[in-house]
Amino acid sequence: MPTFDERFAGPALNQDLWVDHYLPQWTVPARSQARYDFSSAGLRLRIDADQPAWRDADGSFRVSNLQTGTFSGPAGSTRGTHRHRVDDLLVVTPQPTRRLWTPVAGEVHVNSSATADPSCMLAIWLVGFEESGPDDSGELCVAELFGDKIGPGGSTVRVGIKAHHDPRLTTDVRDIHMPMDATEPHSYGVRWSEAGVEFMVDGRVIMASPQRLVYEQQLMIDLFEFPASEDRDPQHYPKTSTVHSVRGTSAA
Repeated sequence: MPTFDERFAGPALNQDLWVDHYLPQWTVPARSQARYDFSSAGLRLRIDADQPAWRDADGSFRVSNLQTGTFSGPAGSTRGTHRHRVDDLLVVTPQPTRRLWTPVAGEVHVNSSATADPSCMLAIWLVGFEESGPDDSGELCVAELFGDKIGPGGSTVRVGIKAHHDPRLTTDVRDIHMPMDATEPHSYGVRWSEAGVEFMVDGRVIMASPQRLVYEQQLMIDLFEFPASEDRDPQHYPKTSTVHSVRGTSAA
């Protein structure tokens, strides 16, 4: 089984494993480009004070993201990975088809430390690559960690399946309270196959589903900021989360 083992040793990102842009087909490179740096702990995703919004049509949110592939149709088309909305979403910057790691089944564990900043979310997703067709768009939400739900007394982890445009799936997403501080290193994982899906935190299954996603999935690790205002006092930045390692196996 092909393996994926990333420890983020630096000093540069491994371009054979990662694309450091967030869904670049739907916007322009200056807006999709991730901000990040390396430390002894791993790769630190950043939101900087001067970082532009990802896409004006989607509001003021900002994001730094790593993903394991790209796919889109030509400029002006509606084809591309993760069509997050159905109105007025057209390819702006066409992308080559890059399959750096797009398994149809397997297991992945992402060890990371989230931020408790209430305006931020650290997300780990496997999303349908969609080159095989627009129905193949379902998502395995490995973890969404909202800063306002994280603390030393416990943290809420959002996990589950999002159908998006896949008529074969039913959205089933759950917020699960865990007795842990998600600002410290923890492992968030998923195992999926034709038999179903299991979501894990620190190796323990916290949700299982018999639903099946049997098409290519693209791994995405994102730090989002959803600002409550346009106040960007430099002393509040950068806002950061650290990705320590990613380990996975794929069946194909």
